[in-house]
Amino acid sequence: MPDHRYIVNVEGAVVKDGRYLMIIRGEGEEHAAGVLAFPGGKVEDDKIASRVLEETARRELQEEVGVAVDDEMVYVDSGSFVAGDEPVVDVIFLCRHRNGEPRACDADEVAAVQWMTPAEILAHLKSPPWMDPIIKRVEQVRAKRGW
Repeated sequence: MPDHRYIVNVEGAVVKDGRYLMIIRGEGEEHAAGVLAFPGGKVEDDKIASRVLEETARRELQEEVGVAVDDEMVYVDSGSFVAGDEPVVDVIFLCRHRNGEPRACDADEVAAVQWMTPAEILAHLKSPPWMDPIIKRVEQVRAKRGW
């Protein structure tokens, strides 16, 4: 019987004063190394909880870029891709920055960190093609929430 496991990845679109916290993915990353992205990471296999996705987003934001976000997180969108030969389900949450000065905590995972406007994100040379519909959807959700 084939293995039907998949990786669940969570990203945090952290907003502060109309700017999003963005990273350049480290060259050590298997999927999309060197591209502009929201910070995040995969759900750990041993974590099963009712809010596992939100908890994973919080943990990954702290581990990857050293920031904490407010308790309220809003689902934005989800999709799938293949990293190597592993199927991945990717979930994006809109989060508000609570505290912490962003930094690249592990150079293999995160090469750079910066706050960017949506226009700066879309114009960035390392912005992948899939970022355009994602940032538009994040902005729609943010506007609807009044953030």
